[in-house]
Amino acid sequence: MKPSTSSRLSRISWSRGKSRGAEMEKIGTGSGFGKVILFGEHYVVYGLPAIASAISDNTIAKIEPAEKYELVDNRPATEGYKEKKQGEMDRSMKLILDFMHTDVEKTPVKITLAGNLFCTSGIGASAAMATSIARAFSEYFDLDLDDEKINRVSYEGEKGSAGTPSGIDNTCATFGGLLWFKRNMSGGENTIALIKIREPIRIVLGNTGMSAVTSEVVADVRRAKDENPEKFKRIFSDYENLANEARKALENHDLELLGKLFDENHRLLQETGVSCKELDHLVNLAKENGALGAKMTGTGRGGYMIALTPGKGLQERVAKAIENDGCKVLRTTIGTGN
Repeated sequence: MKPSTSSRLSRISWSRGKSRGAEMEKIGTGSGFGKVILFGEHYVVYGLPAIASAISDNTIAKIEPAEKYELVDNRPATEGYKEKKQGEMDRSMKLILDFMHTDVEKTPVKITLAGNLFCTSGIGASAAMATSIARAFSEYFDLDLDDEKINRVSYEGEKGSAGTPSGIDNTCATFGGLLWFKRNMSGGENTIALIKIREPIRIVLGNTGMSAVTSEVVADVRRAKDENPEKFKRIFSDYENLANEARKALENHDLELLGKLFDENHRLLQETGVSCKELDHLVNLAKENGALGAKMTGTGRGGYMIALTPGKGLQERVAKAIENDGCKVLRTTIGTGN
């Protein structure tokens, strides 16, 4: 499913469907993809390009009538993730409900979250949740929202966790595929383009078992940038050149170069101050076991690292090494669904 290039995220008017009346027993369901950022976490907020891919793991939301509003979270997650993210989740739900003009006190519902996306920092769990809930509400209330409108709702929900989100997580959660994304800093249309690759590429995601608060990390980066603008000017310039090289490497299926660019991007993220010793350890472990490249992905200071492991044998070797080190892993591919 291709994203529209129109991605204005202003408030829109929702057309309510017919009254539920006797149909209140109808159940609404929806899903949202998890994602992995290959290049551009944090830098995308400042208008630099990013490359991200949806993964097949997803979050599923179910909405059904209830005597009072209730949200049940049955998603698999890193220990402590849900507790640490509770404030973000509460804010996201309020933003989603306000944006959709939905009063769950007057029309009480029970929302149940499930699916196989293992929630932790760096895999787009909050956007997958927002997208799944938006789709479930659309079905439950007969709103018939297209993917562009679902994407707008998901963006609003992302504000609860990221403050000022880049828009990349919700776009991946909604549309899937491998995307080139560049935020329009003037508030106009974002640049969103599908990247076509020769075949899906195997990767390994290693989970540190730690979670970070996205808005806090984003704020720390902004503060560091304000305190040392010349340093960040150089980092941003180096990164932009790297991102353009990475897009060409993907399109040309040059995986050796892609791996080197993974390594360089991780070095820049270390310099930016968003990695941590646990992420650095998993990156080094993946490289020692043959990964063509490895880097942190997402918010940082915990969450996931991504290792480029083309070939089933290499993917398994790197995954086993990380598992033997006591961490959970996700074996998946990028580029599926293009």
